Amino acid sequence: MTSTAAATFVLDEHERRALADLTSFPLLGAITGRRSRRFPVGGEIPSGELAFASNKPVQPLSDTERAIVLAAVTGVTGWNFGISHHPGYAPALPNYSGTATGRTFPSAAGFHTTEFFFTDDSGTYFLSSRDAQPQSELPDDGSASDTDIEAWLAETVGRYRKISDDRIYLPREEPYLEGHNTWIANHPGSLLVIPIADLAQHFIANVAFFLQNGYGLYDDINGREIPGGTDSSLRHAGDPFPLSFVEQYTLAEASAELITAAYNGHLILGALGLGGWTFDGIDRLSILGASGDPGVPGLGLEVQTDDRWALPNPTGLPGVFETLSRPHVADAAEAVARFTERKFGPGGPFHPDTPGPWSDNPRVRGSAARYDDDFVRLLTEQIAYVDDTFGKIPGTVPTVHILNYLQAQHIDTDFYDHHFGPGAYLDTHRDHDRTWHR
Repeated sequence: MTSTAAATFVLDEHERRALADLTSFPLLGAITGRRSRRFPVGGEIPSGELAFASNKPVQPLSDTERAIVLAAVTGVTGWNFGISHHPGYAPALPNYSGTATGRTFPSAAGFHTTEFFFTDDSGTYFLSSRDAQPQSELPDDGSASDTDIEAWLAETVGRYRKISDDRIYLPREEPYLEGHNTWIANHPGSLLVIPIADLAQHFIANVAFFLQNGYGLYDDINGREIPGGTDSSLRHAGDPFPLSFVEQYTLAEASAELITAAYNGHLILGALGLGGWTFDGIDRLSILGASGDPGVPGLGLEVQTDDRWALPNPTGLPGVFETLSRPHVADAAEAVARFTERKFGPGGPFHPDTPGPWSDNPRVRGSAARYDDDFVRLLTEQIAYVDDTFGKIPGTVPTVHILNYLQAQHIDTDFYDHHFGPGAYLDTHRDHDRTWHR
């Protein structure tokens, strides 16, 4: 595994003019013009009514095109405003957020557990942004200058971490790819963005959320109480939530982060005049490293198996993307300690020294409700029960989750001219080479 610092990111004058055009592209046009445009330069559909072979060479995205797409998907845009008020916490500030950072996509209660990998012809990379504090904050009123945006892109590029010199390898067959994607997914020249959720941390955040609001959990799968679930300190001690509900809730909330991030990228493709689409037709386990085939290592995440589970369970990539689950933590107590440190420690959303959007940031951040020893004990008991009973965190859904991918590529407009009527692509696609390339 390699780790390389990103090269200095500087636009040339031609790209700066193209960027100015990009900033004037209408949001409504991006929404109504969004389509899945799958046929790339260098591509081929070998048979059927839409058979076509491109006579143009494969064309990877430029460094600038790649940076714009990745900034739209992953980018840090300022400070998370958090949750402003809850009468049950007043006068303290609710302490739900997991990060001080605001990104291009929303997260339930500001948990922000999603991170990103991407792969293209130059290799495979990790791009972390969930705890990256803004260095080049964009104006909130939409008045960002070309210089502001160039600095924002450079900030994104500065977070690339190369983990392999090779594009992720996936055989062009089932079960690695769904049949309808075997001809095009992860195609040469394309950029494949892989949003990935740490469900272990998201689950811990949700259990903390429910406990703080007076609700424990019980094990509806095995029909028994979970230690701490009916503790007398809880306002609703006699009305715990079923574990299966909280874990499904966790999966749904994290999935919303994943698809919204990918959707942002899909919208920017039309504005750039690039093709591509969001999809879920790549086998999640194969991407993560649990294909069972040594020749298809995917991202190479740590993978655990257990007779209690129907599928192997990837948990994280050591030293790169580590979830709050074993083997990346020793036990539930360490998981809760690290979760608490992310929230209340230096750089966290509830540390008074962390900058932010308010006129008096230390006062606002320092007013958040704290975790006392009894609360940490309750949270640890509930998480430890799940880990001990099911052998992982969470117990009934994966520790690491992928839902949608974003693929970006240069489209071959000849295919659309041949098989479609007018309007199959936008003016930005027609003019892309002239706008972005010299």
